[in-house]
Amino acid sequence: MTHPARLDLYAHIHKALRLFMTDTLQQLGRMDIDDPLDLATALAQLDALLDAAAHHVEKENTYMHPAIEARRAGASAAIEAEHEEHLDAIATLRAEGAALRAMPSPAAAQRLYRRFAGFVAHNFEHMAVEESRHNQALWAAYTDAELFEIHGRILASIGPREMGDVLRWMIPALSPAERALVVGGMPAAVQAPVLASARAWLNDTAWAKLCRAVGQPSAPGLVAA
Repeated sequence: MTHPARLDLYAHIHKALRLFMTDTLQQLGRMDIDDPLDLATALAQLDALLDAAAHHVEKENTYMHPAIEARRAGASAAIEAEHEEHLDAIATLRAEGAALRAMPSPAAAQRLYRRFAGFVAHNFEHMAVEESRHNQALWAAYTDAELFEIHGRILASIGPREMGDVLRWMIPALSPAERALVVGGMPAAVQAPVLASARAWLNDTAWAKLCRAVGQPSAPGLVAA
């Protein structure tokens, strides 16, 4: 007998962060420190990723952990401590990025790349714990209706610019079904600009699937799946 899936408050944002992190890692690994534009582009993406990571920590500390602790005292303590470590790591990476921008060198670029790779590895392990232990605690203590209410408070706390930054990585990171759920649930006034932006993030097949799922025409000449 199969059981309906519970609402997973971590799934979509964690997919977005994983894609953002791995793309940024690639950017740092292949950047040309002798090309000012290439260096600036890679470091700007690093700054944006670190902003996103810090915002994510803030959201979880403000909304997720209090919800867990309210009904499962102590269940989020270990991850809460890791969040402090993450903020320290973010500050260190910001400083190293600024130093590389001011005085580019192969040694500094390699040091930043390796430190960021460690940050990504730690975050992947951290997110896996949240998706397993924290979800189990939330599912045991809350109904889906209550979880939707928590999700609504999180969404309400995100401004338009931050939401645009999140969607930039979330839309291409999701499966077609997840993508359709996210975009299809948006009000029409919001959905239209998101679809317009999403065209640049998706290949022809993924774009055609999304347009079909939300009942919107795709541009002529695109490859349908």
